[in-house]
Amino acid sequence: MLNISLMRMGAKGKPFYRVVVKEKRSKRDGKYLENVGTYNPMTDPSTVDLKHERIQYWISVGAQPTETVASLIKHNPQQTEEEKAVAVETRAAKVAADKQAKAEARKAAAEAKQAEIDRVASEKAAAEKAEADAAAKAEADAAAEAEAAQAKESAETETALTEETPAEASTESTTEEDKPANE
Repeated sequence: MLNISLMRMGAKGKPFYRVVVKEKRSKRDGKYLENVGTYNPMTDPSTVDLKHERIQYWISVGAQPTETVASLIKHNPQQTEEEKAVAVETRAAKVAADKQAKAEARKAAAEAKQAEIDRVASEKAAAEKAEADAAAKAEADAAAEAEAAQAKESAETETALTEETPAEASTESTTEEDKPANE
């Protein structure tokens, strides 16, 4: 019984497959009858190149495609060279558009991040200014209170002195008044 399956090629971690027709009982990478296409999953998007006429011939003589190969055949219909070229150009344009969209998204994210940094910095500066203003106001209030307390103290001292002074002045005045009269 014949089978159409994938035969792994390529280096470790970099798979590349051939689509081959072989005996069902042979090993995965063993002897095959015919190479009917290639599949490279490492490209973006995956590259599939199939010989549809040969695949149809082998299916007509009884070869059974594996699930993966059947999926590849289904999703990659037979195309002319012009259609293949258009499909390649379309894929390339899509890839370029995706790259540009990602670059714009990264740029927008960077701008948003910078705006957030600027906003935080301005908030921090405003908070520091408010703190400095509050400290200056508190210092001014403390100075005003100290000045008021000193003024009150000096007023009390002056009041106390003026209260004592008239009594002394009156005794001195009376004595001085008395003196000129005695002379």
